[in-house]
This record gives sequence, structure tokens and C-alpha cells, in this order.
Amino acid sequence: MATAGIEKIAIVGANGQMGGLFSRDFAALGCTVAPLNRPYGDDAVRAALDGCDLLLLSVPVTAMDDVLNTLLPFMDTTTILCDVGSVKVHPIRTMLDKYSGPVVGTHPLFGPVIPEGFEPRIAIMPGRDSDAKAAEAVTDLFTRCGYTCFDSTPEEHDRAMALIQGLNYTTTAAYLAAARDMDGIENFVTPSFQRRLDAGAKMFTQDTELFEIISEANPFLQEVSRKFMSYLALAAGGDLDLLAERAQWWWRNETY
Repeated sequence: MATAGIEKIAIVGANGQMGGLFSRDFAALGCTVAPLNRPYGDDAVRAALDGCDLLLLSVPVTAMDDVLNTLLPFMDTTTILCDVGSVKVHPIRTMLDKYSGPVVGTHPLFGPVIPEGFEPRIAIMPGRDSDAKAAEAVTDLFTRCGYTCFDSTPEEHDRAMALIQGLNYTTTAAYLAAARDMDGIENFVTPSFQRRLDAGAKMFTQDTELFEIISEANPFLQEVSRKFMSYLALAAGGDLDLLAERAQWWWRNETY
């Protein structure tokens, strides 16, 4: 076997953008990649999972139950079950409830097109303490593809993504909804506001379903939303200096 013990990889959703990205990456390493796409016929599933070292789920969190129910009867419990979803607490719990073999949750913190100069990082979470070696094998696989991996827990991950993804969605929606209520606002658009409009256009016309699923499935979104409201209260009270001071933490290691 390869260094990480992973040679054959079945990818559910290989025709999707992320599934396609990892299919190409793993094939470039010399791994055998078995694509699995709907409809999941018994013969195709059996062939893909025969001798499979890693089953990678690149499917929406809402489809995980049905996908697992279809595939697990064909799986050997030595196969590592892995997902790449943007929410981790509930999906990992689902995989653990349904599968007795090794479980590893991952989240690539990038899309199918990686911006130049951006470090592509992947959060790695073993499902059980006994899955640590499986997590190391998955980490080695992604590292050999050129990604930077780091350890996390499902709870730590979902709290962070409630801010990074969930709060980004809800605050952008609230901000643009508030701007809509001002008559003649279109006449005052600045370049910085236009950049925010452009980002919002993609969010609300192309990625709406993704962000809604992420927001609804993340158990910590309401908690971080309440924290954000406390910072808005500071702004409403005129404490902008305190807000700016706390915001500058992001550039604490920079010299200007």
C-alpha cells in the first residue's frame, strides 16, 4: 500500500465540483479513484467499494442519511468513512451512529477554484479516539496533494464556521436588507459597497441553498449571532473606538 495505507478511494459525488477536484488530486498521486454518482446501482457500488481504503462523501449534508443507507451494506468496516461537508457536529454523529468502522470528518476551507496566494487548509476531525490513525492517514493523503491540514473537533469547527460562513450570510442579508429600505440608495453606491454587492449577488443567487443548509445545520449559529448583536450594541452606544481596537486583533502581527 501507499505510505498512508490509502490506495483505492471511492468518491461519492465525484461529478460535483469538490468531488471532481479531489478525484483529480488523488489520481495524480497514483491512487485508484472509483467515482460514485447517482443513481447508485448495486453493481456500481459493489465494484467501487470492493477493496476500498477510503470512502469520501462529497454530498450535501441533507443527503447524507440516504447515501449512507444505500452504501453501508456494501462496506467493509476496515474502510475509512470520510466527509468534506461544511458542518461537522451532526454529520459526524450520523456517520458514527450508522458505521462501526473508522470515521474521519474533514472540511476543506476553500472551493474548487483556489485563489492565487491563498493557503488551502483542511480541518481534520477523528470521529472517535480510536480513529486517530485513520485521521493521520487522511491527513497524509491531503498533505501529499499539497493542502495544509490541522486538527480540530466537531464543536470547535462548527463554532468557527458559524462565524465564518453562517454569520457572513446572515449579516450580509441584514445589511443589504437595511440598505434597501433607504430611498435613492442606488445613487450613493461606492466602489467598496459595490464589492459587497458583488459578493452578495453570488451568495443570494448562486449559493443560497448552500448557505441556508449551513446555517440551519450549524448548532452554534444562534449563539454567535447573539454575540454579534452585543457588538452591534456597542456601536449603537457610540463605542466605535472599542470595536476598532478589538477588530485590529486580526493584524496584531503586522507593522504599519
